[in-house]
Parts: sequence; structure tokens; C-alpha cells
Amino acid sequence: MLSDTSTPIIKATLPVVGDNIQEIAQRFYRHMFDERPDLLDGLFNRGNQADGKQQQALAGSIAAFATTLIEKPDDLPDHLLSRIAHKHVSLGLEAGQYQIVHDHLMWAIGDVLGDAVTPPVAAAWDEVYWLMANMLINKERGLYDAVHLKPDEVWRTWRVAERIQETPDVVTLVVERTDEREVKPSLPGQYVTVKALMPDGVHQPRQYSLTRADDGQHRQFSVKRVHEGGGKPDGEVSTLLHNEVQVGDEVVLSAPFGDVVLEYSDRPIVFASAGIGITPMAGMLSHLVQSGSQRTVELLHADHSEETFALHGQVAADLAKLPFASMATWYEKPNERTQSVEGVKVGYMDLTDTELPADAEYYLCGPLVFMKVVRSALIARGVPARDIQYEVFGPDLWLADFE
Repeated sequence: MLSDTSTPIIKATLPVVGDNIQEIAQRFYRHMFDERPDLLDGLFNRGNQADGKQQQALAGSIAAFATTLIEKPDDLPDHLLSRIAHKHVSLGLEAGQYQIVHDHLMWAIGDVLGDAVTPPVAAAWDEVYWLMANMLINKERGLYDAVHLKPDEVWRTWRVAERIQETPDVVTLVVERTDEREVKPSLPGQYVTVKALMPDGVHQPRQYSLTRADDGQHRQFSVKRVHEGGGKPDGEVSTLLHNEVQVGDEVVLSAPFGDVVLEYSDRPIVFASAGIGITPMAGMLSHLVQSGSQRTVELLHADHSEETFALHGQVAADLAKLPFASMATWYEKPNERTQSVEGVKVGYMDLTDTELPADAEYYLCGPLVFMKVVRSALIARGVPARDIQYEVFGPDLWLADFE
């Protein structure tokens, strides 16, 4: 709860801070990395720094939190904080590092707003920061405790046991244990962070959804090669994993985390995915098969063509093992065979004529524009917002926006 002293100050200054929050975030990161370049080694994704996504996510999160403190102090954005906390623990973030962020963020606020940042204004925004930071620290402490790990213990080395070239741009890596330490089982829908050593000697983290239920000895995740285009460099970690990592090589992975997890209930499930968004859905389907689920399951998937549908064979086989499961696909460029297959449609996913089970839980994953369209269509059809979960790859620019 924001103090009585700070509340009117935040209410008065929130518009000007909100108008300048993008510039504040950009200067914050620039100043912090100038002072602490070591933070780019294994903790921050420099790809997201280069394209501005991390700055957008930070700006949106702070603005959303501050706005909620003023407008809905009894309804703080727990979903937003939970998503951030899971990402942080998958990187081994330590509580003490919040002080570093604080110091550079407060510097950036003062640098952008100048004389407008009087001591009372600085104190009020300091309070906002520590309210949010302490909530995250507490959530992260709980996540570490749940897996009985300290921040520096979330990492372990695995060996690549198999490479599966799903499509020209998607490779699946199956990794096996290299020691006998206890392995925390993943929950359906969770991801791991890969900490890759780049040619310049800097470690870079990337999150990848687990695409098959654990068997105690192996983990499986799929990587799409990132093609930026427009003169921008391709994804450095995805390129490394595609071109360099072979069977027998070792990779460093975090313990599994992620807040978009399949609910344990008897309700029907609808998965709606596009492109590489199939990966968490594949993991959830695998868990359903492993548990002998009797739930009704519908997989709705959109892709460019059957040839670009990664993990198609795995998910089709898993759906066949579930007694009440079906799949519908939308292809922009269907081939001659798929044009005559039942359940295959041409074009973008359109739920207008799609029959949906009553009282279902929905899980979405794919490009933001895809998820916005699908979520809007579901809401228009009367699906409660509480029954729609979604996974975003990279900084969540959507949650901070619509929350």
C-alpha cells in the first residue's frame, strides 16, 4: 500500500513520468550497462536490449504497477508480477541485485525529468520502486524455496543426446543428465533458460518451452532460428544452437519455471497456437498423455504450411493417444495433400464457425497479433477472461499494456 504522503505525489507526477517512461527506461539500461557491463554476461538478453523490447517491458511494468497503486490499490497486478518473478528465477536473479537496478533507475528518472524531481518526488517514486521490488523478491524467494535451490544453484549441465530437424528453421534438442543430482520435474507448460557461451566470451540467456514431459533422465526443447531481416542480425543464440551444438555437446540449462501451467481439473482444454507457439502446447499434450488424461482436448493451430508445422508428428501422435482429442489446422499455403484433409482450413485462424466445448480452459501461444485476435474472438463469444491464459516468448509487452 502506497503511503498517504506519496499517494498525491504519484497521482500528480504519474502523467509526466508515464509520458517519459520509455526515455527513462532507455537511459536507465544504457547507464547501468556502462557502469556494470558484467550484467550482460548471463543475466540480460542483449538481443532484447538492441531491439528495445526490454526497455518497453520495463516501462510498461512500472507504469502499470504505479497506475494500479493509485487506481486499484487492493487489486495489484499479481499476474504481471508472477510472470516477471518466474523469468527472474529462471535467470538466477539475486535479491541484492534489485539495489543495483534501483540506483540506476532513480538516476535515469532524475536525468530525464531534471528539476521536476524534487526530494519529495524522488522519495515517492523510490517508494513505488521498493513496493514492486519487495513483492517480486518475496515471490522469487518462494519460487526458489519450492525447488530447494539458491539462485546460483538453478543451473546444471546437460548433454545433447539427440537432434531432430523438425523443419528447416526449427530443431529439437533432447538432452540427458550428466550427474546424479536431483532433477526437479517440470510442470506442463514450463520453460528452461539456456545459458549459451557466445564467440565473444559472453554468456547469453534464452528461454525455451519444454516440449515433452520429463522422464527423469531427459529434457526436450525446440528452437526456432530467428531471422530478423531488414539488415538486422539474426538471433545469436538460436543461430548458435542450430549451427554449432551437436550430439555429445554440453549445454547449461536452468531448472524449469513459468507461470503458464496446465490446470489440474476435469474441464475441457482448448489449445490455440501459431507457428513456434506450438512448443508449450506440445509439452502440455505430452503431460496429458503421461498422466493418462481423460479430458476433452482440442488443438487449434495456424501455420504457413504443413512443412513449417514444427512437432507435427509428435503432437498428432499424442492426440491419437488421448481418447477425447481433436485437431484443426489453418495453413496459409496448404499443399495438395492437406487441401483434402478433414480439419485443414486455408488462411488465418478464424474461430467464427469453430465449435468450442463448453466451460473450457484456453491456452494461447504465438505472435502477439495472433493472440490478440484469438483472445478478442473468445471474449466476444462469452469466454470469461479468467479462463484464457497465454504465453509470450520474450518480454511480455502485452500484459503490462492491457492490464
